[in-house]
Amino acid sequence: MRRISCRRPQCEPSRAYAGTPEATRARVLTIVRNTSYRWLAKNRPSTVVLTEDLDQRAREQIDQGVGTEQPPTPEAALIAKVEAAKVRKAMAALPAPFREVLVLREIHDLNYRAIAEIVQVPIGTVMSRLARARRLVLAELQEAGT
Repeated sequence: MRRISCRRPQCEPSRAYAGTPEATRARVLTIVRNTSYRWLAKNRPSTVVLTEDLDQRAREQIDQGVGTEQPPTPEAALIAKVEAAKVRKAMAALPAPFREVLVLREIHDLNYRAIAEIVQVPIGTVMSRLARARRLVLAELQEAGT
């Protein structure tokens, strides 16, 4: 096993579980996250503009219901498109820490440990943010449905 020469707590081999593909992915996402936060701190406009977390192809696949056995009827496709728009709107309404954890878990399919390393918070905080984010999304969807 490779020895890490960094003295920071996040560089400890026991925490970084160095050498696994999951650890590499977590480190890269941590670097990307920190870099984007530094850039945003310097270049953020006075009004915050939310961007989609998914690329256009992924949004179209969700809207079209890719993965279903039967092709959707036009009515089902329209309903799925409307529901996907409601979910995107509900996720956009979340505060950044909750949205970040929810996207990493549900869209990028990372485990709690990897998310904790990327966001640099304890695993318990990841679990509580994820639970609260899910509750907030459900509440927003229920409110929009009435």
